[in-house]
Amino acid sequence: MAESDTIFALATPPGRSALAVFRISGAQAGYVLEMLSGRAVPEARRVVLRAISDPDSGERIDTGLATFFKGPASFTGEDLLELTVHGGRGVINAVSSILRRFEKVRTAEPGEFTRRAYSAGKFDLAQAEAIADLIDSETEFQRRQALRLLDNGLGRRAEVWRQSLLQIAVELESVLDFSDEGDVGEAQVEGLVARAEELRLEIVRARDAGARSLALRNGFTVVIAGPPNVGKSTLFNLLAGSELAIVTEYAGTTRDLLSTDLDLDGVPVKLVDTAGVRVALDPVEAIGVERARSAIGSADLVVRLQSGDVDPFDEAAPGDLVVWSKADRFAPPKGVIAISSVDFDSISKLIKSIRERALNTVGDGSEGLLTRQRHLDALAISADALGRLIEASRGNRLELAAEECRDVNVALGSISGSFGAEELLGAIFARFCIGK
Repeated sequence: MAESDTIFALATPPGRSALAVFRISGAQAGYVLEMLSGRAVPEARRVVLRAISDPDSGERIDTGLATFFKGPASFTGEDLLELTVHGGRGVINAVSSILRRFEKVRTAEPGEFTRRAYSAGKFDLAQAEAIADLIDSETEFQRRQALRLLDNGLGRRAEVWRQSLLQIAVELESVLDFSDEGDVGEAQVEGLVARAEELRLEIVRARDAGARSLALRNGFTVVIAGPPNVGKSTLFNLLAGSELAIVTEYAGTTRDLLSTDLDLDGVPVKLVDTAGVRVALDPVEAIGVERARSAIGSADLVVRLQSGDVDPFDEAAPGDLVVWSKADRFAPPKGVIAISSVDFDSISKLIKSIRERALNTVGDGSEGLLTRQRHLDALAISADALGRLIEASRGNRLELAAEECRDVNVALGSISGSFGAEELLGAIFARFCIGK
């Protein structure tokens, strides 16, 4: 599909609603408005009321609001039209059908509006990803994190690193120029190595801090584990605030993993209920036990339930949150959190404990700038290449050091999109919603 095409998409969720917003971007945006309304394009950024009609039949479709943005002073950098109509499916289908009939006008691909904005230099690649994160944010802390990235915190940091790298590269090339004359001094090489090591340590610190911000974006996974009939599904339902899991007096009711997303005062938590771990003779239950063990192994936190009427099957691992259930019926031992399904204060205390554990891991969105695995990978590549650069410089293998310097530049440039393969851009923007 041609990038010169004018594109359109519904920018609001499909289905019945009070209003629906269409976005049309490209050279034909003004012409489309003229044909739909039979009137001239209004002054840029001025909201006007227009009757919307089928240009072929003249049939009235709706009356809506139109706002025209003249490129390059628009989100995409192109002429852009935002058309607000009533949100009935009949109206949406009629407008979509008419737009498809215009020559060189087509439906937008996922993320194509944002990709055109990126291509127009409206923001860098890390900021484009932050837009997607802001749309997908479900908690206060995720929203805060996305806004920090949208303010170009990561892009600015990467640019500072690249400027430091540029100084190292210039000095390295200077040393190379004089190496044939035998005038390369040890002090010159050591000074270069010191600057490279300082940059490497700064990147390593950012990489390590990025693990927290990546966990915040993905959510903190809490797995409820324990033997059958210890109260796992009851606790899962209480924390979820809904009867999602089947609860009976029969052991082995839960056969598969159940999960739900929670917002614990800004902290995103993925809560997982598991099958009771025991020696299972039933092949279906055995599969559920195996999946439970796998979930336990990959969890950020395991809530290990114990009770006075059920013998534990597995020992609690270091870091597990040991919780005594059915405390209204069986006295808890000292040193563990005790809960009861009829004591909501005890459940509240457990939620507080889980939130504190999660907060210590994911943070509150005020620190850490990395929200994609590719960001972590880029910094890891940069740190490793700088390490090789330092080693090569100390061994007087300056040509190899210069090559490592170029590798670092490419890796850091990939964060903001200064150096990005077309496949990478396609993969990133494909994850956006259609109207963005």
